[in-house]
Amino acid sequence: MTRTLMKHTPAHPRPDSRRAKPWRALTAPAAVVGLLLTGCGAPAPAAAPSSPATATSDAKPREAAGPTPRLVLSHDGGLTVLDAKTLKPVGGAELDGFLRLNPAGDGRHVLVSTGDAFRIFDAGAWSEPHGDHSHHYTSTPRLTDRAFAADHAGHVVRHAGRTVLFSDGSGKVESFDPKTLSDALKTGLPATTVYTTPQPHHGVAVELADGKLLVTRGDEKTRTGITILGPIPQGGSAQDRPELLKNDDCPGVHGEAVAAQEAVVVGCQDGMLIYRGGKITKVHSPDSYGRLGNQAGSEKSPVILGDYKVDQKATLERPTRVSLVDTRTATMRLVDLGTSYSFRSLGRGPAGEALVLGTDGALRVIDPATGRITSTIPVVGAWTESETWQDPRPTLHVRGTTAYITEPGTRTLHTVDLGTRKVTGSTQLEHIPNEMTSIDG
Repeated sequence: MTRTLMKHTPAHPRPDSRRAKPWRALTAPAAVVGLLLTGCGAPAPAAAPSSPATATSDAKPREAAGPTPRLVLSHDGGLTVLDAKTLKPVGGAELDGFLRLNPAGDGRHVLVSTGDAFRIFDAGAWSEPHGDHSHHYTSTPRLTDRAFAADHAGHVVRHAGRTVLFSDGSGKVESFDPKTLSDALKTGLPATTVYTTPQPHHGVAVELADGKLLVTRGDEKTRTGITILGPIPQGGSAQDRPELLKNDDCPGVHGEAVAAQEAVVVGCQDGMLIYRGGKITKVHSPDSYGRLGNQAGSEKSPVILGDYKVDQKATLERPTRVSLVDTRTATMRLVDLGTSYSFRSLGRGPAGEALVLGTDGALRVIDPATGRITSTIPVVGAWTESETWQDPRPTLHVRGTTAYITEPGTRTLHTVDLGTRKVTGSTQLEHIPNEMTSIDG
């Protein structure tokens, strides 16, 4: 099954000499929807948000019978919110520019990266503990006036009860407790700790359960590895964190993921670095250039799912193999899919299954321990990638036992039950979807 898709031009091109091509219908058997060139990148700066006066919704909350998870999708011109169970639209917001979406970590809010800020979007569903039970509420979703200022807003990482923001243009690493977010928004922003890397770069940081901080190393031209910083010393600031470990054997360091037993990994152009048990270990790719730039981890599995690219000179590489890295043994297994995929194709199932959405339109379920493909589930039409990484393309997002998959060419969202491994529903969308995330409600 092949469907004709359309190519979409984001409002803000990537900050370099390339420009997105205008809309056009394709006559080839498969149409172009999107590709990542480098795994991700900082979007062009957007207009800075105005100084907030209030940030709470004017809509009166409604009590719900239970948690109300919601999906948040970006599109050209704004955001759309759907009920995650019924797939019915419940609201949205208008916002220009290329928008990147990240859960804030409190089960209610989403951080929208707009170039010069991490803007806070209230998805309008939450729960409040009350003695031995909780009360659940919904309200109209809205874009708040609150924002974390950033110079080229980049990665957002949630781990061990902390949410960490990385600004590529300044090297600012800002972290906060997401449980304090809702109350703090009534008057401002939550208290944060700020560490600034020695040189700004396209990077990422992870705050660990014991208070240590893993942060990438590099500058505007090169990225080389990671540093492990100790907890904030008593009476000191985040900038006073002591350097405990470092490793510069990771050219082009990019992306992060966390596996079982808090094994944290970052990708390299020739393999992967693993921080586990107080040590940094290098896993080498079988090829001299074997780039792992995007990873997906699961607390249920010691194995990390990653992409795998081998052509350093390619303007556009369509890889057909994925990597499985065992963080216990520091070994890598490559799995041939028989189809290519994109950076939004990787996910993990409820039991730690590795999930990959191929350009042939099928979702593959892989046993991470053996590398065996256990299921191939047709979901969307065949699609081809664009050289512009911001363009919409079929996107995989997993909530519990459900995989949500967008099909931009038909403006459709599909659901797959990962238990039965069958497509269970589809809904037509008003806008061409781009990024997708969700909240617990």
